[in-house]
Amino acid sequence: MRNYLFDKQIFESRSYDFPVIGIGNLSVGGTGKTPMTEYVLNLLRNKHTLATLSRGYGRTTSGYRDVTSDSKAVEVGDEPLQFAMKFPEVHVAVCERRVAGIDKLRLKKPEPEVVILDDVFQHRKVKPGFLIMLTAFNDLFYEDLVLPAGNLRESRSGAERAHAIIVTKCPADLSLEAQKRIAEKISAYAEAKVFFSTIAYGELYDDTQKIDWLQLTDQKISVVTGIAKPEPFLAYLTAKGLHYDHIAYGDHHNFSERELAALDKKECIITTEKDYMRLKGKLKKAHLYYLPIAFQFLKDAEVFNESILEFVES
Repeated sequence: MRNYLFDKQIFESRSYDFPVIGIGNLSVGGTGKTPMTEYVLNLLRNKHTLATLSRGYGRTTSGYRDVTSDSKAVEVGDEPLQFAMKFPEVHVAVCERRVAGIDKLRLKKPEPEVVILDDVFQHRKVKPGFLIMLTAFNDLFYEDLVLPAGNLRESRSGAERAHAIIVTKCPADLSLEAQKRIAEKISAYAEAKVFFSTIAYGELYDDTQKIDWLQLTDQKISVVTGIAKPEPFLAYLTAKGLHYDHIAYGDHHNFSERELAALDKKECIITTEKDYMRLKGKLKKAHLYYLPIAFQFLKDAEVFNESILEFVES
């Protein structure tokens, strides 16, 4: 009913006369919104003054807050802190009320020329000029059902709002035939062009530098995850030949003092970059490493890039 009222313009959606790019999904978590947001930031960072606005999931605060590299994940959320640390020139903020958040961001100096909204697909009070929808290869939206029967936040028909749809976390060798079959099934719900992407893992890091995997040979490894779907991360570590015990927490988990004390008894911890934002500086004894990920198109990256650039510069 809520989406119907927005579709019929009974509820107002705010449009803007400057470029607003939205990134989101139909399902609950685990589609790769963070690396997608970073991809768009990297694409535009040398061409425009940018801002990114998130809700700040998992934070203990509320309302509008600016995010810097000195912020605490518990106060602003792990993903916004990650953006602030990797893109110091970008205005990063959190606000559950996106319209109010955008209004505040536009007061910044220098004024942002482009605003990128993270996890905004169901936030209908804002109408991005370019809306990117993500759907994970192992959890395609057209095979899913609305909560509580499935994992969809809204019906499949919501895909029609997207200007681009990206199937994320694909096998790197996904065949063109398989891509065509998936794109055809998506076309029953949306007219947007369909792209396919995979996860590219970076080098292992500690707080200051790259780490050679061979340094971990004689260490007892614990893998700590607090993300929605850790399976690809674990599969990559297993493929590297690592033997480890896995300690799993819920998505955006805020670690208690007792949990941190238990983790600090571990010899070596490998975690995701997002989880690292909530663990850094809190372990005194355990060796803490994190593994960044990046977004990588299987093909048509230039087509996607051009569609974003044309929208921003039009």
